[in-house]
Amino acid sequence: MATLQKIRNHGVLLIVIVGLAMLAFILGDFLNSGSSFFNRSREYVGEIAGHKVHYTEYEAAKEQLNDVYKIETGRSDFDEDLAAQLRNQVWSMMLLDWTLRAECEKIGMDVTADELSELCIGENPHAIVRQRRPFMDENGQFSREGLIRFLHSIEQESENAEMAANIKQAKSYWLYWENAVRLTHMQDKYSNLVKCLVKGNPIDAKYAFMARQNSVDVEYIAQSYYDIADSLVKVNASDIKRLYKQNMPLYKQEPNRGIEYIAFNIVPSENDYAAAEQEMKDVEEEFRNSEDIATVVNTHSDIMYSGANLREEQVPEMYRAFAFAKGAKKDDFSPIQFVDGTYSMARLVDCGYSMPDSVCLKLIAVEEGQEDTELGWYEERELNREMAEKAFACKRGGRFTMASGLNEQTFEVLDIAKATPKVKLAIIARNVTPSSKTYSVIYNQAKQFIVANNNEEALRAAAKENNMTLYPAYNLNKNTDKVAQLKNSRPIVRWAFEAKDGQVSDVFECGDQFIVAMLTEVHDGEYRDVSEVRGELTVRALNEKKAAMMTKNLQGSLEEAAAAAGVQIQKAEGVKLGDYRFGIMGNEPKVIGTALAMGDNQTSKVIAGNAGVYVIRTGVHHVAEGEFNVNEEIANINARHMYTLPYQAISLLNDNAKVVDNRANFQ
Repeated sequence: MATLQKIRNHGVLLIVIVGLAMLAFILGDFLNSGSSFFNRSREYVGEIAGHKVHYTEYEAAKEQLNDVYKIETGRSDFDEDLAAQLRNQVWSMMLLDWTLRAECEKIGMDVTADELSELCIGENPHAIVRQRRPFMDENGQFSREGLIRFLHSIEQESENAEMAANIKQAKSYWLYWENAVRLTHMQDKYSNLVKCLVKGNPIDAKYAFMARQNSVDVEYIAQSYYDIADSLVKVNASDIKRLYKQNMPLYKQEPNRGIEYIAFNIVPSENDYAAAEQEMKDVEEEFRNSEDIATVVNTHSDIMYSGANLREEQVPEMYRAFAFAKGAKKDDFSPIQFVDGTYSMARLVDCGYSMPDSVCLKLIAVEEGQEDTELGWYEERELNREMAEKAFACKRGGRFTMASGLNEQTFEVLDIAKATPKVKLAIIARNVTPSSKTYSVIYNQAKQFIVANNNEEALRAAAKENNMTLYPAYNLNKNTDKVAQLKNSRPIVRWAFEAKDGQVSDVFECGDQFIVAMLTEVHDGEYRDVSEVRGELTVRALNEKKAAMMTKNLQGSLEEAAAAAGVQIQKAEGVKLGDYRFGIMGNEPKVIGTALAMGDNQTSKVIAGNAGVYVIRTGVHHVAEGEFNVNEEIANINARHMYTLPYQAISLLNDNAKVVDNRANFQ
């Protein structure tokens, strides 16, 4: 009973304790689930028209395009610029796909399976399919039979891992182009629908016709804004604010950053040059005397030895006189030389003979009913070594065979070029490059520079004192792939969007340079700040006030205005509404529009143009000969729409798709 009484006495306290425990449990569960939610949100590369693009979807699309590139070009190397280009192409296709898909679902438009099949493998496939190299014959023409064979090959069972990988890559290749055909056809269908809805009409036709036919000769005077000194005009803050509000749509921006950076060039030191020279000296004797010349060269040289027969222009210029000297003989040796950062030496492996430069080959058909294929002319370096040896050993009309998988191919030498003097030349060349020690020394210099100058003011002062150049890079958005021409500089962009204004970076390695950057501009607003466009707005405000000052003096007739301005009356003949320039002046649409709107023989009030103020006097309006044909004019308008509307329609879809682009977080 005593225990129960104690519990009753502390009842409120116990309720509070139990409540807090339950709250902690609930909050803990929420935070854990919230953590999972936030982690999931970081898995999305972006959102397009309501579709969230998952990281795995984006990466799969990139890998697919990489496979396509390898098959299309036969190359597997991806430099920084190409990788960025492929990434952007993937995103562009995703934008088109999901914006079109969302819009076409609303209006019930689609590309059916039957349509797609006909476009891809029908009797007359889409141009995208016909232009693919794997589906072409030996003459470079599309082969439907070749396409069918390709499709059968990707459906067969794989016999080993290598074959499975090849089939997988080929399937990926086909699916990419099949999707490209679907997207292109969907875009064409949508664009055709838009073109059917937006048509020229009789009113548009009449205006278009009259704009071409109507013209007027104009006399005018022009007074440049430069005629009044800026010091005579006062621009205040309210002028800037007013113009800023009027022109805000022009200043819309994406979040961007501006940086300035210092480059520490990674160049060889004196020790690196000395070490490279010593390496050449160490191998010189072996190079002079070795019988296994290929092994020596390919072990020590930056230029591999192929054993090719070289004519004079194929030999490096510095060794031509040596290789083709009168009296040159086998095993002649050219000692170590240093030219343009490279140490080199050469040895004549063979000389004093002549060979043809090229051969013309024909592939002999192996199956009855097939025709032989003329392949054309080939130089020795364009053929693999075994094939070159056999081809150049033949005479005109001779044949040789080459293994091709489990089969053999037979070639005939149709023709052979005239023999020219040749040599075999071995060269050991070593480009002097920075050693790891040199890298460390230059890196430490850059690091020490940061430690000593870790804010904007100090860095600028140090750069000036040490005569170092500060390079600017502005308008970097979060998806910028490269800063200026700096190699591998994407990390600098990521840093710029994480740093604070005025912050100095750590050292970035960008190819053959170490880079130290500082953040100088941060722009996250929807519109550029008034301070950023103040110069442009100031010029506009000055011109406005100068125009008002000039207007007071330019009254009366055109002759009186000319006398007041101290200028000559000029003529602009045949002014039309579609003109870009007015007379000898520049782009002045306001003046042109005013002239065409005025009646005959009238004098305008002062017109404030782009370059100055104008007073104009019209002559008699002219109407060119020609009969208005409403149907012809409408056809012309529709023809112009044919080229502009598809682009405008897709652009508008993208603008309205509420695109969220988070790719910067994944690259």
